[in-house]
Amino acid sequence: MKVLLERVGFKVVGEASDGRQAIRLAQDLHPDVAVLDLAMPSVNGLEAAREILKVSPRTRTILLTMSTEDHHVLEALRAGVRGYIVKTQAVEELVEAIREVSRGLTHLSPDASKAVVQAYLAKTDLPHDPLTPRERQVLQLVAEGKRTKEIAELLGVSFKTAETYRTRLMEKLQIHQTAGLVRYAIRRGLIEP
Repeated sequence: MKVLLERVGFKVVGEASDGRQAIRLAQDLHPDVAVLDLAMPSVNGLEAAREILKVSPRTRTILLTMSTEDHHVLEALRAGVRGYIVKTQAVEELVEAIREVSRGLTHLSPDASKAVVQAYLAKTDLPHDPLTPRERQVLQLVAEGKRTKEIAELLGVSFKTAETYRTRLMEKLQIHQTAGLVRYAIRRGLIEP
């Protein structure tokens, strides 16, 4: 992707392998646009976009995803994402999205636009999410197959604290098995199947 973007005249100032690194790079480099994959490990693209807006408010974010479900698109827009691109679209659409978003516009793939219009016409609202941002982060890590010890290390907290977060989110969701948590994380768009 870097080569393709540079070929059409964009300067790529950083690349991240996960959401945490994307947030750090945005904080250090303050790019005009950050292109994030929804399915990034550690911190998914949506959560990374929220954090990037905090640490680099002038950076506009574009989310790449396979999902066109209306609640995913609406949640991304409400989180401040300025571009929502379905991965099945051509590279030219991403280039156009970057150009539009860098000019202060919003760009949605046709499928995402259709989902927003349908949600508007149906007066759909986002389903309530009972989890805190930290609990969503723990849920994503659990859904990615991380053990409690790994979660504690990644989040920089004690094993007991990570265990408490995991227990609390299971109680809130009334889901007591990892497989159920994975299904919930997929439905909420925290990870892609």
